[in-house]
Amino acid sequence: MTEKATSEASDCGPEESASESAQAPTTEPAGEVAALESAGEERAPTPPPEPASQAPAPAAPTAPTAPTAPQATKPTPPSEDVPSAPLLFALEDVSDSSVTVSWEPPESLGRLGLQGYVLELCREGASEWVPVNARPLMVTQLTVRNLALGDKFFLRVAAVSSAGTGPPAVLEQPVHIQKLIEAPKIRVPRHLRQTYIRQVGEPVNLQIPFQGSPKPQASWTHNGHALDSQRVNVRTGDQDSILFIRSAQRSDSGCYELTVRLEGLEAKAAIDILVIEKPGPPSSIRLLDVWGCNAALEWTPPQDTGNTELLGYTVQKADKKTGQWFTVLERYHPTTCTISDLIVGNAYSFRVFSENQCGLSTSAATTKELARIQKADIVAKPKGFVERDFSEAPSFTQPLADHTSTPGYSTQLFCSVRASPKPKIIWMKNKMNIQGDPKYRALSEQGVCTLEIRKPSPFDSGVYTCKAVNVLGEASVDCRLEVKGKGMGNVLP
Repeated sequence: MTEKATSEASDCGPEESASESAQAPTTEPAGEVAALESAGEERAPTPPPEPASQAPAPAAPTAPTAPTAPQATKPTPPSEDVPSAPLLFALEDVSDSSVTVSWEPPESLGRLGLQGYVLELCREGASEWVPVNARPLMVTQLTVRNLALGDKFFLRVAAVSSAGTGPPAVLEQPVHIQKLIEAPKIRVPRHLRQTYIRQVGEPVNLQIPFQGSPKPQASWTHNGHALDSQRVNVRTGDQDSILFIRSAQRSDSGCYELTVRLEGLEAKAAIDILVIEKPGPPSSIRLLDVWGCNAALEWTPPQDTGNTELLGYTVQKADKKTGQWFTVLERYHPTTCTISDLIVGNAYSFRVFSENQCGLSTSAATTKELARIQKADIVAKPKGFVERDFSEAPSFTQPLADHTSTPGYSTQLFCSVRASPKPKIIWMKNKMNIQGDPKYRALSEQGVCTLEIRKPSPFDSGVYTCKAVNVLGEASVDCRLEVKGKGMGNVLP
């Protein structure tokens, strides 16, 4: 199997391939090749006829004879020494400056073997076949480059052996080099694939990218009609189209359609724009009934919803005494409601706001009459009040605890006592009253009794007593304080 490779030639004359090594050609999608071929079929002339069979020639390839008239006689069968015509000769790719063709080896290579292939070109209206490659190449794919726009020509390929050139395989249709057309395509941004919502007064700025070569023509419509140039500005570049509205109004809502046209092809994209504003208040409101601590309300929907659907209603109440409004219900959908837990003896006003995506309506529907919550006719029968006697003799709820202290560091003794009336607190050491001694400080607050001993020494060790006395009796608690030390030398000055 012969390996495929590419060869390049200019439109001025044949040119040898830069390399006979295998290369993978870049081909355009089959759909675009077919479109180019069909474009060439519009004025396809009758291709130049194939030359008659040639006699065996020397080892060097001979130039193909000029094409004969369309009604040429049928060529005689070729000799067994020359190869047969290549198979599956086809057009692989056509651009605005090059053409690529491919083929398969012939069924018969001839008894002397195959030396290569010669690709020839004949321009439309001419009769001479010009070789693209000056010498045979062992390739099954060639690319002719540097062609001019508007060129129209036929191509054929023949296999060559040392005995001569075999019959050629000719493309049925001529090749037409023309400007490639890239079909227009619009890429709508993701956020515009659903309804684009703006508020009244906000700007609208739509930038829609598109593709197409050469530059396509872009146009906009609003609900199927031409745009109002007084309100809408459009700027179209090579790759996008921008629609701008400085201050959107509700009349700007609708379907905006962008159409991109190129050479009979077109692409369309529709963008839905919705311009909204705050809704109006409910049309009317009235107080249906008042019973117990409840009030029933009813209202009618607003006449203007702000060009969008309502999200619900907000119900508020206000006490006549304070005049402050408090929200009772939010985003409430029905048009009737019952307000409960009202305070007996108060009179209430109610108001209702409409709400949509822009927020609450600027005003509310307010009830004209007050909802008065009446007091029930209940006669209170107070029972006789018996005053309780809280008098109590002293009793210690928390006794003193034995304590050990260090010489020179102040220490405190704690206990708690309960008594009514308030008792008198007496502190004693070894059953001797120590009140008035500056070494001690006694405190009593909320029934908590505290004795602070300032910088104690071992001589301050002993039994301390807290005694509580009132008119109903007395009580006392004891504890032992031990101040550890080696002597007077250990006592801090």
